[in-house]
Amino acid sequence: MAKPIGIFDSGVGGTSIWKEVVKTLPYENTIYLADSANAPYGEKSKEEILRLSIKNTELLLDKGCKIILVACNTATTNAIDHLRSHYDVPFIGIEPAIKPAALHTKTKKVGVLATKGTLSSSLFHNTSKLYAEGITVLEQEGKGLVELIEAGKIRSKEMKTLLDGFLQPMLDQDIDCLVLGCTHYPYLIPVLKEMLPSNINIIDSGEAVARQTKAVLERSNLLSNGQGGDKYIFYTNTDVSVIKELIDRTSAQVSFLDF
Repeated sequence: MAKPIGIFDSGVGGTSIWKEVVKTLPYENTIYLADSANAPYGEKSKEEILRLSIKNTELLLDKGCKIILVACNTATTNAIDHLRSHYDVPFIGIEPAIKPAALHTKTKKVGVLATKGTLSSSLFHNTSKLYAEGITVLEQEGKGLVELIEAGKIRSKEMKTLLDGFLQPMLDQDIDCLVLGCTHYPYLIPVLKEMLPSNINIIDSGEAVARQTKAVLERSNLLSNGQGGDKYIFYTNTDVSVIKELIDRTSAQVSFLDF
């Protein structure tokens, strides 16, 4: 087996990023860690997020990963600088797509739906300051959304009630772009499209992250030679049924791992 791409998230949400990676890099092998037992990271302290990120990184390195994709906005904003300075592999991070939203907005009003850990981070505020000059960025903590997604309740009444409460204040202020600042949230896009006016542009980071992963692999001479791909391994420390439903790949191996 060619050395895999390692991916970790505070649960199943990062599988939305994994799908984009597989689409962009079909010949690569992947190992995915879903730390669902500790989800959501967005409610934890910076010290705890760092500890969990180190644990996940070392587990992936032990399994021979050649690059690590931190498929979690909160872990990226709170831990990736430490990871890059302490481990000798490339790291790809994720942060809310403020730049494309700022370029696309016509009303100059952009909504960001993210976790508390992302919204309160210095990286998020620095990115907003850098790319959103002259743009009003309306921040909304998506409290409770990750837990419902982890429980497989994407189309539940509780989900729609939460989303309505989060979205309406931003709509009242005339946003025309909604940035999804958590890798769990792309799984809500079908529901969001039903709830939002058609003029709202929903933006997530998945495709851009996959392109960046490919670019870093090429630059580091780490791309697979095109042989032995299509091997996808998933580990979760809770019930495997939710992740199995989301990835929808018969060729994937999904296992419980107490990590």
